[in-house]
Amino acid sequence: MDLLPFTPAVAERTRPIYDRMARVVPAAEWPLHAPFVDAINRLKREKNAVILAHNYQVPEIFWGVADIVGDSLALAREAQRVEADTIVVCGVHFMGETAKILNPQRRVIVPDKRAGCSLAESITGADVRALRLRHPGVPIVTYVNTSAEVKAESDICCTSSNAVRVVESLGVPRVLMIPDEYLAAYVAANTSVEILAWKGHCEVHERFRAIDIERLREDDAGIVILAHPECPPDVIGAADYAGSTAGMIDYVRAHSAERVMLLTECSMSDNVAAEFPNVEFVRPCNLCPHMRRNTLAKVLRSLQTFEDEIVVDPAVAGRARSALLRMIDLPVLVNA
Repeated sequence: MDLLPFTPAVAERTRPIYDRMARVVPAAEWPLHAPFVDAINRLKREKNAVILAHNYQVPEIFWGVADIVGDSLALAREAQRVEADTIVVCGVHFMGETAKILNPQRRVIVPDKRAGCSLAESITGADVRALRLRHPGVPIVTYVNTSAEVKAESDICCTSSNAVRVVESLGVPRVLMIPDEYLAAYVAANTSVEILAWKGHCEVHERFRAIDIERLREDDAGIVILAHPECPPDVIGAADYAGSTAGMIDYVRAHSAERVMLLTECSMSDNVAAEFPNVEFVRPCNLCPHMRRNTLAKVLRSLQTFEDEIVVDPAVAGRARSALLRMIDLPVLVNA
């Protein structure tokens, strides 16, 4: 898609939006983003569309055009409540499937249908059926970072923010937890329930190393390091806190650290830095190539053409919806 003109009128309409992300988006780049932000915000009103964006989206999407932002659990819950005709999911394909499963009568679009997930691709429905045969009677807890087919073969879903609670809600001594091996290890360390794991990994989080944390602390003893549960266990052990993307944000909000490093996707650091201007966010971070497939130009094209619509087989969707709703319907715990 060609660049759109950055007119004085566009500059005026988008100035308040840019002010929210000025810390992380250089002023020299805004004339490239602003016309798309302006066009998208106008068009989504005309088309009665709502935009959901995961915390890993780039700031110009997260702060510029998204109506609802959050981690996987927040987006799953909010997807049920929207009343728009069209839902645009700025994330990866399994997130679009989740929104469609929870909103079967609405049009759901992912701006780039090639936005996949290494973790979701590490397991299939056939794999889950084989696990049931190997471990009869053992409940299967499935991370939302999976395909609709895998969810349909599962008993209940979970996210990184509620995984321990979901496991313990089943009241059983042993569960199968798929597909993230490191999230399963994190849960096993925080519950007495025996966890049987699948050896799937996230290509973003598995690259973090504990030795890098140790070296960083030698140079900067005051830095606070927060790790996502998809990181290897030794990385989580070396961090000051481990939790979901929402949990990381809550930690930053509740503590007065001067310097913070988030061991997760890079755009997450940018989005949190925009929210907390008094905190210095120290890199490194790792990029997710799949999340990066979403761009403002593709979001605009999605609203113009309704291409890359998500379609889920109704028979699969019905069973997957049951696993998702068992998770979503768990009572919300205050200060959990």
